[in-house]
Amino acid sequence: MLGFESADHPLEPWMTRALECCADHGGEAPEGARYTAPGDEMRRDTGGAGAWRQAFISAPYLRDTMVLAGVFTETFETAITWDRLDSFVEDVRGRAEAALREIAGAGSVTCRFTHVYPDGPAPYFTMLAPAVRGGELEQWGAVKAAASEAVLAAGGTITHHHAVGRDHRPWYDRQRPDPFARALRAAKAELDPLGILNPGVLIDPSRG
Repeated sequence: MLGFESADHPLEPWMTRALECCADHGGEAPEGARYTAPGDEMRRDTGGAGAWRQAFISAPYLRDTMVLAGVFTETFETAITWDRLDSFVEDVRGRAEAALREIAGAGSVTCRFTHVYPDGPAPYFTMLAPAVRGGELEQWGAVKAAASEAVLAAGGTITHHHAVGRDHRPWYDRQRPDPFARALRAAKAELDPLGILNPGVLIDPSRG
């Protein structure tokens, strides 16, 4: 599925040109493929876009179902500049697959793009391996740590547009500039002095 986002300029010419580029490389668009204007809810919920949207929403629930069936699956997203992309993907995939083999005896890692920008893409990795019966949570923690360490070591961001969350907090703390943390704590002190909103997700309010 291919889409464009902008609040600055019309996107229909971009979509038309993208379909032409796909055709130049042997790609085929479904019958009736066209530009979908903002607010066209019917088009959003049907066809390829609708199938992708439903799969995306269902992914967290499917992950839990699959681990019950004996299949460990997890995803992680990052961002990198174009000039470092090839070595980055090779390094991260290799380290993640090595962790899966060490912990579960086997495993594979795939990579795709969720977003691309003029200065670089957002690689999205999916990991699959046999679940370690009775140790699923420990398996997840060890694999998540290995993948996150691989991302930082290769120069990528610990997260992308999906925000941070508690799962990524230890690595986020290592990448986040200290002045930004101090500014965020100051803003929280004024706007959320009791630390009610998402406590501990981005900063530890107790540090002042």
